Amino acid sequence: MTNQFQRLGQAALMLLVVGVQSAQAQTYTENVLYSFAGTPDGADSEAGLVRDSAGNLYGTTVAGGVYNGGTVFELSPLAGGTWTETILHSFGNGTDGANPQAGLIFDTSGNLYGTTSVGGINSCGDYSCGTVFELSPTTGGDWVETILYNFGGNSEDGYYPYFASLVFDATGNLYGTTGQGGAYGFGTVFELEQKKSGQWTERILHNFGASGRDGGGLSGTLIFDAAGNLYGVTVMGGLIGAGTVFELSTANGKSWTEKILHYFPQDKTDGYSPYGGLIFDAAGNLYGLSLIHI
Repeated sequence: MTNQFQRLGQAALMLLVVGVQSAQAQTYTENVLYSFAGTPDGADSEAGLVRDSAGNLYGTTVAGGVYNGGTVFELSPLAGGTWTETILHSFGNGTDGANPQAGLIFDTSGNLYGTTSVGGINSCGDYSCGTVFELSPTTGGDWVETILYNFGGNSEDGYYPYFASLVFDATGNLYGTTGQGGAYGFGTVFELEQKKSGQWTERILHNFGASGRDGGGLSGTLIFDAAGNLYGVTVMGGLIGAGTVFELSTANGKSWTEKILHYFPQDKTDGYSPYGGLIFDAAGNLYGLSLIHI
């Protein structure tokens, strides 16, 4: 899948680590932990990594794998400072998801969760609509994939979840974004809740594009504040189509209200189209990156 969300440039086919050599001089050196080789190995890794308690690293590749639909991989440290890769899952077999662009998250039981930007059982234009998946380790060392949700199941559902990883709330519900679809075609913020039956159901918290000043084209991972409000960025929409920073808040957990915190650009020193996520400092200020400075 090739569009403005899919390719911002060819991703480097290697994983890197930098370490502090001198605490005083702050000198850093780079070590290549692993270089991807392409099918049947992974290729084009665009997301960040997560680490387990044993120091293993986990991530996704957009391409490569057995079916050339991308992979979930694990990197494990060995004695002597080398690392070994294990492909946990190859995407793209049948109605499986494909081309995961976002990173992974763990639950408290050690299961991995993520999204694929395309694939699944529903068609949205030129591509299938994407999925939310879970990978669970077995006692034999294998990992089993479960598709939790297929996007595009109705005309107003979101689709194409791009670079944004999922996030859990305190009760175990999953939250994420789609880059397109929804009631107005500009993407959604969604919640997935697991029922007692084990099935996951989706709820749309916000449809972007309801007004000419709303954002659209979600990219960065959502974050919660201590009060349970959600924050994120859009790469499009706003005053001149250059993106926004937004907050979603709820008083009852049922209906959510959007507030635009910032329209890009405000002046000639401002950037536009923020593709990364946001972070808080201790005082509650938000920090992020815009793609291009004008």
